[in-house]
Parts: sequence; structure tokens; C-alpha cells
Amino acid sequence: MQANDARTLLQCAVPTAAAGVVAVAVGFAVAGGKGAIGAVVGTLLALASMSLGLYMLQRTARQWPQVFQMMGLALYAVQCLVIVILLGILKGTTLFSFKSFAFSVLAATLVWVAAQLRAHLKMKILYVDPEAAADAKKPAPAESPS
Repeated sequence: MQANDARTLLQCAVPTAAAGVVAVAVGFAVAGGKGAIGAVVGTLLALASMSLGLYMLQRTARQWPQVFQMMGLALYAVQCLVIVILLGILKGTTLFSFKSFAFSVLAATLVWVAAQLRAHLKMKILYVDPEAAADAKKPAPAESPS
């Protein structure tokens, strides 16, 4: 993992974990212990899904940059689909509060997306090679007459 990839992961995971702490507190206040457990599971699901997606996207960008945008869109769609499927499977669970779980997944996912947007906007990525630009400005050496 490159340094800017790790920085992006950190800039996304920390706010999401903070939102998860808030979700656990709200879940505990609203639904007791089962609400707190649901919020923990929901936050962990969102963190795992989004961090795995970021890792896959960065790996794809390094190996196949020509499919980066398509992979990003497909990956986001698959993440949403997996979360919806898990919500459907766990709808009738009695292990934890489903509402707390669902709202914490939603909140953590929205916080992750917002943090990732902010991280990419603040990232300084050169799109011009400064050394090549400096070489292009230098005049070509004149050929000596033979």
C-alpha cells in the first residue's frame, strides 16, 4: 500500500469509527444493550466493506489504470448490493436491534463516502511531470556542422 493510499484509508476510517461510537451511544440510549450491539455490528460491516473496497480500487488503479473508473462504479454498486442483501438476511434477527443496525450502517457508509470525497479533494496528485515539463522548455542543442 502506497503512502497516499494509507493516508486516504486513515482519513476515511477515523471519522467512520467516530460516527460508530456516536451510533453505539445512540443505539444504547434508544434500544439498550441490543441497540448498542446492533450499532457495533453495523459500523463494523460498513468499515469492513468500505475499506476492502478502497483496497481493491487502489490495487486495480495500479495494475489496470484504464479500467479504474469502471471498477469504481462497479465496486460501489457491489458494496451497496452486499449491504442490502445482508440487511435483508438479518431483518428478523433477535441478536440485536435491527433498526439500530440499519441506521448505523447507513450513517457509517455516508460518513465514509463524505470522508473519502474530502480526502480526494485535499490530495495533491501531480498530473504533469515537472521534470518532463522542464526538459521540454529547454532548447534542443544545436547540431554542429560536420
